[in-house]
Amino acid sequence: MIQRPFTTLSAAACAAGLLTQVAVAEATAAAAADMLPGQDEIHDTATAVVETASVAGIDALLPRLRDKRVVFVGESHDRYEDHLNQLRIIRGLHEQGHDLAIGMEFFQRPFQPVLDAFIAGEISEAALLRQTEYFTRWRFDYRLYRPILRFAREHGIPLIALNLPKEITDQVGDGGIDSLSPEQAALIPADIDRDDAVYRERVEAVFALHPKDDDADFEHFMEVQLLWDEGMAERAADYLQAHPDKTLVVLAGTGHVEYGHGIPQRVARRIDVPAATVVSGNMRPFDPGLADYILYPQRVELPATGLLGVMLDTDSEGEGLGVQGFSEDSGAKAAGVEEGDRIVSVGDSPIDSYADIRIALMDSRPGEVLPVEVLREKLIGGKERLSFEVELH
Repeated sequence: MIQRPFTTLSAAACAAGLLTQVAVAEATAAAAADMLPGQDEIHDTATAVVETASVAGIDALLPRLRDKRVVFVGESHDRYEDHLNQLRIIRGLHEQGHDLAIGMEFFQRPFQPVLDAFIAGEISEAALLRQTEYFTRWRFDYRLYRPILRFAREHGIPLIALNLPKEITDQVGDGGIDSLSPEQAALIPADIDRDDAVYRERVEAVFALHPKDDDADFEHFMEVQLLWDEGMAERAADYLQAHPDKTLVVLAGTGHVEYGHGIPQRVARRIDVPAATVVSGNMRPFDPGLADYILYPQRVELPATGLLGVMLDTDSEGEGLGVQGFSEDSGAKAAGVEEGDRIVSVGDSPIDSYADIRIALMDSRPGEVLPVEVLREKLIGGKERLSFEVELH
């Protein structure tokens, strides 16, 4: 076989290649000359891709929670759809045969006997609200949570008061943990983890957005957050340890659940049990680290409750509740109620406290007309009892 030696390019070919390179360079320079000055910033967008074909409804979530002993379900307190999803998870786990308990941020520990009495059928729903001081300690519309509490009572599912007393967290907000009395200090967790830098950064971001007085102290604010999270985590962990056959569903604000930095990691520090976090992704940037499961519910609004249009005096003593002012479109004022009157009944409900007013109007509607009875001081001869037909607003 004849081997041919390697050959070099001809001079003509080299010249042609050189001309091509020159042409490309000239074209690139010409194109650059047409561009505006300035440098582009090209960044990694860290894009998460969600395959829509695999998106499922909430029923598909329930089997994935089957082996968990604690499920943390975050909420926006005023979003009814979040609470309906909490109910769906509770009902689904119950239908799977889990022996459930429900831990609730919005009830405070001293009122645990009241929750027990409610579940046992020993007191009414109205008594539950009065005795837990719900309307002064939590304030959010009770109808948001009502389906959950009624389901729990119907099926004998224990309700667990997770939160520390408001008196303690209020005191810490004013003066820090060091300002607590010995009796109060004995009620807070002994084990408080202050070393989570990411948690601190998140609390700082919340503090920056939080309405506050000029003398607001971040360290006190931080200690309140720590007490909320450590207190609820301690209560949840103690319950799980004392009831090894129970599955605990923890209902709390999403800020106490997301990224696991609030209650979940602090429960895990105390007891090693299978756990999952579930939060709503509405109003939050999509982030796979937000929770184990992210829900995207449609908005569901509760119907508006009717209002009397009065400002109440809840501090003065006497029968009923005093009227100290009116809203601009007050139906009570239009009907003839006056400042200084004391409301003693609304509809069929006697009124002795602020809770009674909230309970009496809970399922009323704007435009509805209710009889309102008041006591009014007479110029001579004491008080008179008057009745008015008030159109609610």
